[in-house]
Parts: sequence; structure tokens; C-alpha cells
Amino acid sequence: MKVNANILSEGARAAWPICLGYFPIGIAFGVIAQKAGLNPLEIGLMSLLVFAGSSQFIAISLLSSGASFLAITLTTFIVNLRHFLMSSALAVYLRHTPKKCITLFGYGVTDESFAMNLAFFRTKDWDWRKALVVNHISNLAWVVSTILGGFGGSLIPRGSFGIDYALIAMLLCLLVFQLRDKIHAIVAIISGIIATTMALIIPGNSYIIVAAIIAATAGLLLRRKKYEHQS
Repeated sequence: MKVNANILSEGARAAWPICLGYFPIGIAFGVIAQKAGLNPLEIGLMSLLVFAGSSQFIAISLLSSGASFLAITLTTFIVNLRHFLMSSALAVYLRHTPKKCITLFGYGVTDESFAMNLAFFRTKDWDWRKALVVNHISNLAWVVSTILGGFGGSLIPRGSFGIDYALIAMLLCLLVFQLRDKIHAIVAIISGIIATTMALIIPGNSYIIVAAIIAATAGLLLRRKKYEHQS
């Protein structure tokens, strides 16, 4: 795969706003992960192998609370299911991408790079090489920032600067950006009510998975009912 200077330059210019957003969140994640018992190498490997901010925050939260391996795996899998939809939306623009590069491209798809690349595919002279640069410059920024947070975590007292609130703040932010209509809001409310109720009844963290499945099913049924009324 040949990537010339012009492709690198255009991809880097498109990626810098994503990198700018990743650094503070990545550092916050690194600090939280260090407080949970991970060292900088483990934090870097987690960011490199997983590369999914929201699920990494959730995994660290579950790990800190003593959740089982199965609960952590299933929860992060459910959270990351949206990547199937994002990859499907981008697939129509990647028909001429070499097969050996498809996996590399898919690995780098995140909420931010997806939104950026999709917009550029629709409005600019954009191709898979430039999109790949966006994905992996963003990836580099995320990995580096989380490692820096891991090193800095040992110097920052627990609870300082509101860093312990970073997970809650990030998840609330992600939730708000996904509330596009009434059905999304209803699903969020249902999920919150069920998770809170079951947390008082079910031991461990399995209530998160149960709440997510029930709320997602309710959302699907509401969406179908809406379409039936419109047709």
C-alpha cells in the first residue's frame, strides 16, 4: 500500500480535531486505569488492542468493581455492536479497497472517525487511503494519551481534578449525542430504570447486560410500531 505525502497531509488535517478531543479523555482514562491497578504498558496494550474509548471506560469500571470476566466481555461486546452498523455504512465507499487493508481499516473505525470519514466521503474528493490515515493517526493519539495518563496517574491523588467523574461525564455525553428522537429517549429511560431496579435485586454486574437487552428490545418494538403506523 503506497501512501504519498499529499494523502498523509490531507488525512492528518482531517484527523487533528479528533486527536484534540482524544487527548484529554485519553489522559483521564489512563489515570483511572492506573488507579484501577493497570500499569502504563497494560494501559497502552488495552488501548491498542481494543481502541474503543467508551467500552474501555466501562471495562475499567467493571474491573474495579470486581465484575467477572464474562460480565466484562459481554458488556463491552454489546456496547461495541454499533461498530457493525458504522462499518456497514462505510462499506459502500470501500468497494475498491484492497482486501488486505479492509481489516486494518475496520480496526480503526470509531464514532469520531466514522463521522468524519462519512462526511468527507459524501462531500469531498475522499478515498480509503485518506480515511485510513484519519483512523490511524487518531488511533496513535488515543494510545499515546492513555499511556501518558497511566504514567501521570501515579502522581495524581485519587479524586483530584474530578477525574473520577470522567467516566460518568463521558457516558452522559455519549448518551446525549445519541438521543435523536423520542424513541431514543424512551429507551434510555427504560434502560436506566431497569438497571437501577435490578442493581438492588441481582448481585454482581449482570444487571447491566439484562437492562441493555430489555431496553434495546423495547426500542426495536417501538420502532416497528412507528413504521407500521406510518405505512
